[in-house]
Amino acid sequence: MGLGPLSPSYSSGHDFSVEVDGVRFDFSAGDFASRVGAAAMRLGLIGRPQLRGPETEDLVALAAHGAVAHPASPLAAHIDDHAGSLLGGGADLVHWLRRLVFTGAWIDQQVADGTLVPEFDEARGFLYRSAATGQPAADESTVYGRVS
Repeated sequence: MGLGPLSPSYSSGHDFSVEVDGVRFDFSAGDFASRVGAAAMRLGLIGRPQLRGPETEDLVALAAHGAVAHPASPLAAHIDDHAGSLLGGGADLVHWLRRLVFTGAWIDQQVADGTLVPEFDEARGFLYRSAATGQPAADESTVYGRVS
């Protein structure tokens, strides 16, 4: 069960872009920040869904630019100090932040397009079925991959 064809039509704004496999998605600043926070939580980088402004600013800089040039919070120093051990290193961390941001947008676009139908399972989280066939298309583990 893979992602299937990528829909190149996701856009919530023009503040940030993420490209995966030759497909670029555009994000508004708020959408990108929210998705980066969710990705950081999924990766175990942070433990709570609500971040303060400076922490969010640092995570957004990391995901958007690959580094935090002007740290706004202690989180940036923590990431810098532990970059070598976070998911195999700084480049891997940035890769997975971007990949999870992109994948979340891809799922949202497929649901909006009517291609995927989401279902929630208490034990497994969200599952997705093909709207055309009703067959299981993916669950969170196959859509997001194993990142931890």
